[in-house]
Amino acid sequence: MTLTQAPAPSTGIAETPRRTGRMPGIWRAGAARSKVELRAFFRNKQSLVFTLMFPVILLVVFGSIFSGKVAGTDTDLKQVFMAGIIAAGVMSTAFSGLAINIAIERDTGTVRRLAMTPMPKSAYFVGKLVRVIVTTALEAVLLIGIALALFGLPLPSTPERWFTLGWDLALGTVACAMAGAAYSALIPNSRSAAAIVTPVFMVLQFISGVFFPFGQLPAWMQTVAAFFPVKWMAQGFRSVFLPESFKAVEPAGNWELGHIAMVLVAWSLAGLVLTAFSFRWRGPRVR
Repeated sequence: MTLTQAPAPSTGIAETPRRTGRMPGIWRAGAARSKVELRAFFRNKQSLVFTLMFPVILLVVFGSIFSGKVAGTDTDLKQVFMAGIIAAGVMSTAFSGLAINIAIERDTGTVRRLAMTPMPKSAYFVGKLVRVIVTTALEAVLLIGIALALFGLPLPSTPERWFTLGWDLALGTVACAMAGAAYSALIPNSRSAAAIVTPVFMVLQFISGVFFPFGQLPAWMQTVAAFFPVKWMAQGFRSVFLPESFKAVEPAGNWELGHIAMVLVAWSLAGLVLTAFSFRWRGPRVR
């Protein structure tokens, strides 16, 4: 989770349009903004540690605690948890990190200053999305590497499973990023950002089958979780890392890969629409 932001980040594109007098293109402005976003993230040690390391800490702690088999299967409980924590890592970087980052940039004046430049407004979101994609990919590699090295998590055994890992990770990242950008509209200021974002992050982990086998959760909890993307991401990752026989204990009796893709695409589009209507470049909450 992102708790702090590097001081006074640069807009990164202001100088060039002043010299040329022309509106920067979306691709050039997006590339410039992406460089600024990535540089700010990797230079901020607190952001780097809390965003990337929090899921890693959960993986090491709970991976060391959990033991035994999932009831009715030959699958280790630890193996189920490790597939789920990858979904939690995606939500940490793409939802929590982005929502808190936008709230901080509203308070530090970055959003207002960018609105005064000739930069295409969409370049701001391109930069955020590139930052989220890079950090999420790094997070996934880190979690899978640690799970493989410390707990013996098996890598995907077929090209189809690697393909599923790729699209589940990509769609889940975009869905959580769009949801995070839209959710940032509910955060009144940067001081309350972590308090408003973290409970959602934690509750969705518990009801989405990250810490416990999803099929063992109460029926009402499974119903609530099915409305959110974390449950579907975790199910997709279970189809990648767990034995094929494990799908028998899923609520539908199969992996539902087509359903997973549709839900994540729907969340991406819904988040995009909500962000378009709720994001403000100026206003009482934008300093």
